[in-house]
Amino acid sequence: MKPRAAACPPYQPRAHQQALHDAVRRFSVLVCHRRFGKTVLAVNELIDRSLRCAQPDPRHAYLAPLRKQAKRVAWDYLKRFTAHVPGRAVHESELRIDLFGGRRLFVDGADNPDALRGLYLDGVVLDEFGQMQPALWSQVVRPALSDRAGTALFIGTPKGRNAFHDLYRDAAAKMAAGDGAWFAALRRASETGIILDAELEAARRDMDPDEFEQEFECSFAAGIVGAYYAKLLADAERDKRIGSVPWEPALPVHTSWDLGIGDSTAIWFVQLAGRELRWIDYHESAGVGLDHYARILGAKPYVYGEHLLPHDAAARELGTGRTRIEMLASLGIRGRIVARHAVDDGIQALRALIPRAWFDAAKCARGLDALRGYRRAWDERLGLFRARPLHDWASHGADAARTAAMGLREARTDRAPQRAAFDDYDVFAPRPARAEGDWDAME
Repeated sequence: MKPRAAACPPYQPRAHQQALHDAVRRFSVLVCHRRFGKTVLAVNELIDRSLRCAQPDPRHAYLAPLRKQAKRVAWDYLKRFTAHVPGRAVHESELRIDLFGGRRLFVDGADNPDALRGLYLDGVVLDEFGQMQPALWSQVVRPALSDRAGTALFIGTPKGRNAFHDLYRDAAAKMAAGDGAWFAALRRASETGIILDAELEAARRDMDPDEFEQEFECSFAAGIVGAYYAKLLADAERDKRIGSVPWEPALPVHTSWDLGIGDSTAIWFVQLAGRELRWIDYHESAGVGLDHYARILGAKPYVYGEHLLPHDAAARELGTGRTRIEMLASLGIRGRIVARHAVDDGIQALRALIPRAWFDAAKCARGLDALRGYRRAWDERLGLFRARPLHDWASHGADAARTAAMGLREARTDRAPQRAAFDDYDVFAPRPARAEGDWDAME
């Protein structure tokens, strides 16, 4: 049995927690049902690794999707289980604890990855990694661990086939292949015995089936509760409309944008072929100017049609007095502003498009993750979903796709000369009967 650090007497791991403490390796992915105790396990694993770390001035972090989540979920545990460490200093405003020997532990949110750049880490916990930007691990956290051979512990409950699913699958494959650096484990409520059978059956009766399978049986196949497009994309995957979608040089490529101010800008690349919408490419970046996106578009071999921009591209910036559509035009990208619309209308328009859409799985991977993860915001105080979507990393790709849906809808209903590029595509042609979810049913 792996001995716990003597300085942490309040923690007495239960048998199922101790088994995982004994099994974890440098990189570990733990998929655990609700009420398993994974947060307590992860916090104490982090403390233990800090106390054992032989590096000078060790740094260990607990990251949740949002800083307020990290504070609510882990901060009190971190204070409680370090209370007996000599010389402890708590910095409440910074959510940081300093220990002897220059040791430092802190909790933070992954919603601002740029704030984490430049740090070194000896160990990190990423809680609910599926709700974080997928590139956070490869572009920010993994490099921060490199020079000191730091460790990472991923914990969470499934939220569909997202980045957490892929990470668990890859970790399990590496472990099976004999890679000693990786460990993966999945713990279902029906197997651990932590929750009484009668309570599980009561929860099964009271909960939505997808929600129960996701929360208690750790099913990655269950739909994300509150997700707008997950089921439609699951249907597309089943119908083999997510795979290799080649670029057709004879057809123009239209782009649709979500322009971030201080955060990510996302761009979808779409071709129209008959009744099919082919989503052939996707790009997302943050912290760069519009010239970066002009270079990205120019480096691709596509012949462009329309560039569809959100309504806020027409707003004048205080610093320059110019609009972003003017700035893009000066860079050779002449866009069209998509009229401002209710978010619900845009969501419904995109829902109507997805059943006839094809997605390139490789080039659109990040955008597809965003569409799968885009969901309604949950009000924890009231215990219900809010009417508006949650604004997180998934919003950028989803909003750019919504720009496409509404921009293409405008092209169908208003065939002005400057939009004649769309006239030849019978994706906009009237259909013989109105079917639920079709364009005609929405007008």
